[in-house]
Amino acid sequence: MQNRKPKEEGTIAAIFTSLSGEEGSKLPDRFASLKQSLWKDSLVESWRQVLKELEEKVEMIADRGTQIIPQVLFDEIKAGLSDKQIEDIKQVGTVVIKGGIPKGEALQWKSDIKAYAALNKDQVKGFPADNIQVYELYNTPAQISARTHPNAIATQRFLLSLWHKSDASSLVDLSNPVSYFDRLRIRQPGDEQFTLGPHVDGGSVEHWEDPSFRACFSKILQGGSAWREHDPYDASPRVNAKHDLYNVSNKCSIFRAWQGWTSMSNTGPNEGTLKVFPNILLGTSYLILRPFFRPRNPQSSSLKFEDWTVNIDTPDFPGSILGNTQEFNEKTHPHMSFDRTMVSAPRVDPGDQVFWHCDVIHAVEGQHRGTSDSSVLYIPAVPLTVDNAHFMRQQRENFEAGLPPPDFPGGKGESECVGRARGEDVKRPEARRVLGLDPFVSASLGENAKVVELANEALGFD
Repeated sequence: MQNRKPKEEGTIAAIFTSLSGEEGSKLPDRFASLKQSLWKDSLVESWRQVLKELEEKVEMIADRGTQIIPQVLFDEIKAGLSDKQIEDIKQVGTVVIKGGIPKGEALQWKSDIKAYAALNKDQVKGFPADNIQVYELYNTPAQISARTHPNAIATQRFLLSLWHKSDASSLVDLSNPVSYFDRLRIRQPGDEQFTLGPHVDGGSVEHWEDPSFRACFSKILQGGSAWREHDPYDASPRVNAKHDLYNVSNKCSIFRAWQGWTSMSNTGPNEGTLKVFPNILLGTSYLILRPFFRPRNPQSSSLKFEDWTVNIDTPDFPGSILGNTQEFNEKTHPHMSFDRTMVSAPRVDPGDQVFWHCDVIHAVEGQHRGTSDSSVLYIPAVPLTVDNAHFMRQQRENFEAGLPPPDFPGGKGESECVGRARGEDVKRPEARRVLGLDPFVSASLGENAKVVELANEALGFD
């Protein structure tokens, strides 16, 4: 695989209309043909069932609110979670893990990042430019320490174990986490600018346009009741999915099983934290089916099944813009009742970790109403695949040069920053492997051995 082309300079605002304020253009006519090629009459029944299920679940979600999000202790993960705990995590698609990183270490990371940003203030960019809340920083020593912390890696390995392969020959090793460099947030009280509405990060029109990505949702597109058999945790069809067909900044181009962040502050509801729609099956099914239907009366706000009809003659994919994130709102996806169903993450302490499945609809609270900063390091759980290894090789090269990671806004990044992290500073063998600095080792002679062999080749190791 060839290296990804360097992205233009910019910030996180580039692919969110909710941040940039720009309206997207109409999709090309070929998207009407795409809908027609995917259409089955049995999708009408799927739509009916999903709307009925949504109507029932909205009330339950609104009633339970934040309590619906599972919380577990890191020590419980080490001891082994119960079947019920695992079932709850997989159904909601989100989990809070308490006590994974010692509080003192997490607070020290924040202190070190602030010092690094102050020392290199003329080099540091972010959003918004005049009062940065989200920093375009990727190569600080604190971030490298956080990504390679033994407990962080152990958490990622557990989360990847919740996935499986329907095809044993799929070239993905769920036992070997790898590091995906991302940015950080230090959101100050009162901020209203870093407002992300409901969205999913893994592509927009790519969900339907790319055949491999579309295969992940084949049960939903099968029609009838088959949507109930959709398995969000099957890694096999994800391996070759293309999440970024338009080579834009801020779009994750690899298989990232879980998105996540590690808290560097005490943060809770109404303090600028994460919000999620806590039912991955329903959220995904509605997302995939929505483009095929429209209101019979465009002026009507009725959500009743009988007041909606088939829409396969237009290129409309609500909330989808070429090269942007898939976004949602009350107008584009009204049955989701986002004002009632987007629930905030529970209160966390420094060192706690929050993870959400890559398909989970999520958002960031519109205003930080707390009294202290709401600060996180974005650290996901990513499995070893050959494509991910190719990406890691370029990420490693950028890291050594102090440049932004391949998926993020380009430019000189931190190449001229004083005190940035370097590969030679990383000593622990496991830490070096997850960064792609040393070759991976296979724990078995079975199916994962081939993945490890090919991944090491992609990383340039003999």
